[in-house]
Amino acid sequence: RDSVAVVTLCRPEAINAFNVRMRDELAEALSAAREDDEVRALLIVGDGERGFCAGADLTEFGTAPSQAIARYVRWARDLWSALADLPKPTMAAVHGYCFGSGLEIAALCDLRIASQDAVFALPEASFGLIPAAGGTQSLPRIVGLPRAMELALTGRRMTSGEAVRAGFVDWLVPREQLHVVAEARLRDVASAPAAAFALAKRAVNEGADMTLADGLRLERRLAARLR
Repeated sequence: RDSVAVVTLCRPEAINAFNVRMRDELAEALSAAREDDEVRALLIVGDGERGFCAGADLTEFGTAPSQAIARYVRWARDLWSALADLPKPTMAAVHGYCFGSGLEIAALCDLRIASQDAVFALPEASFGLIPAAGGTQSLPRIVGLPRAMELALTGRRMTSGEAVRAGFVDWLVPREQLHVVAEARLRDVASAPAAAFALAKRAVNEGADMTLADGLRLERRLAARLR
């Protein structure tokens, strides 16, 4: 809509619990968004009243010899790098429950907006698992290592207010305004020249793993491409 591609996690009967079919469909949507020059930005939302995404669909684990094998099969397709590296603005619009891989999807987006009823958690440890959709890497880069460690180890629920204070959520809005405000904010971001946005995103993401000196050299090289 108006150059913003909207991807909806759509299993409302299961609070959009993430399964293999959704993985494949999201991968296809990301590929299409990358290749389509008419798409300037990508917004991910959750269908239904109860939440954005309740995490991985645990019922699928019963079809594999072990939870570990089920998890490997689920994430064998490198969906998460495709989302993190998309050279266009990405945003998650979160309401209600945002647990496990739901939180991780949001964390891999560039921006996050949430309604006041949103609640976030990484409950994997209580199931004998660890976050495996990028959460152990993306969350510390956003909220800092101590808070990310505490959330991953305890599975504690983080309210929308705490998420804002921690820097995880960029904007907090009333539930009824969530999608309208999200699209408006994302259209504003996407109005910038596409090349400039892609290079700025690359500079921030790649520079985060470098020394300051190396990061500054990267910044200069990328800035020179726009002259």
